[in-house]
Amino acid sequence: MPFTQIHIRKGRTREQKQAIMDGLYTAMRETLAVPEDDRFMTITEYDPENFSFSYNYPNVNRTDDLILIQLTISNTRSRAQKLDFYRAVNRELTERLGCSPDDIFINVVGVLPENWSFGQGRAQNIE
Repeated sequence: MPFTQIHIRKGRTREQKQAIMDGLYTAMRETLAVPEDDRFMTITEYDPENFSFSYNYPNVNRTDDLILIQLTISNTRSRAQKLDFYRAVNRELTERLGCSPDDIFINVVGVLPENWSFGQGRAQNIE
């Protein structure tokens, strides 16, 4: 179960935000073996003074359209799956939004399967 947090500057349209979430979900399903309907995402929007980042570290050219994505997943995904995911997200978001590939920043956090509860006070991944 990926838990996806998306951070952007204020100003994107409802359609653009939906395109970001839909693109991420498509990439997850395609590369990370995410089951259908396993979709848990949030978008947080920031005023410019609360959204600070490097415009060019390391050797990229970011703009104020930067999309920061943090994906928390079970640590069962391989390195190859993660690399495929990065490429798929890049493809999906550049196609859907017309954004620059340099404006897509992804951080994947792998956690143990017992670190999830989908509800009911249970740890469904280890039961």
